[in-house]
Amino acid sequence: MRATVNIVNLGRMAFSDALNIQHTLSRMHLDHLAGKTTTPGKNTLLLVEHPPVFTIGYRTDENVDKTDEERLKNLGADFHKIRRGGLVTFHGPGQLVAYPVLNLRDFKKSIRWYVCCLEKSLIKTCAKLGVTASITSDIGVWVNRNKIAALGISARRFVTTHGISLNCNTDLDWFSHIVPCGISGEEKGVTSLSKELDRDVTVEETAELFVDSFCEIIDCDSVHKDVKSFDNVINCS
Repeated sequence: MRATVNIVNLGRMAFSDALNIQHTLSRMHLDHLAGKTTTPGKNTLLLVEHPPVFTIGYRTDENVDKTDEERLKNLGADFHKIRRGGLVTFHGPGQLVAYPVLNLRDFKKSIRWYVCCLEKSLIKTCAKLGVTASITSDIGVWVNRNKIAALGISARRFVTTHGISLNCNTDLDWFSHIVPCGISGEEKGVTSLSKELDRDVTVEETAELFVDSFCEIIDCDSVHKDVKSFDNVINCS
């Protein structure tokens, strides 16, 4: 029997609010695994678009000092240090962000398999739009030497949080203020679906294709949820 994943589109939402929703959904899974409740958590894929925000993974505490933090905040973006893999990255308007909150026991109990599925989902989404993307020895998904999507996950007892971001019609100038995850040296850069296709590719157009690709790769059924508030996200899950 195939697992079912709730697809929840949060629309435009602050990073901190989406993070709280992730933690609540994750806690439902973890409480059930710990025997604190008889009700299992439901596997959920959160789709969201953030106002400008820089996020720093736990591996970068030593690489970003207070001066850097203040400099990024002064650009008019939010700033968060979070417990996920990956280095510094940017999220903002025109970028599809997806947070799968999954109990991998319902799929395959392997973090490596899960990361591979996210990579394949992104590559398949790009291919559906006519963009050839691939993985390299660096983190993320790339079009030649330009990064088009970032990955950064966290997992506790095989319950996942955080996820991916795919540049659709993002203002790429934001990335000039940081060295994004996996990018080092002048020969590498960032790109977007709109830049590669020379047309406006919206988050809305891309989200549907990503959901289809994700469900095909993960091999799950999907249930779409129309939510208007935090409580509705939790109740529908």
